[in-house]
Amino acid sequence: MFSHIMIGANDIEASKKFYDAALGALGHGPAVQDPKGRYFYVTEAGILALTKPIDGQPATHANGGTIGFAATSPEAVDAWHAAGVANGGTACEDPPGLRQNGMYVAYLRDPSGNKICALKR
Repeated sequence: MFSHIMIGANDIEASKKFYDAALGALGHGPAVQDPKGRYFYVTEAGILALTKPIDGQPATHANGGTIGFAATSPEAVDAWHAAGVANGGTACEDPPGLRQNGMYVAYLRDPSGNKICALKR
């Protein structure tokens, strides 16, 4: 259904460092920069892009929005969470773990405040 997700970042280099580490823990390579200074994580399942807002205004996070990343195991979720916290992310919600719905999940806020999660169904 989705071709890509693009999120705004106020400090694009801090966001790249965070996502390189967090997504690296899930087995994805580092971002590739385009001529406009945006960063792209290209996978067979879709693309995540980081950009400074083109209107020149500060980037803000979506209140109530969450971007979820698929993980291959609970251990990968834990590694994603640890890598994110170690690279500028902030833990939010409950600690990583099994939820009542049978999913193993962890939540973070990235350096720009976007709420993201990693989960293993």
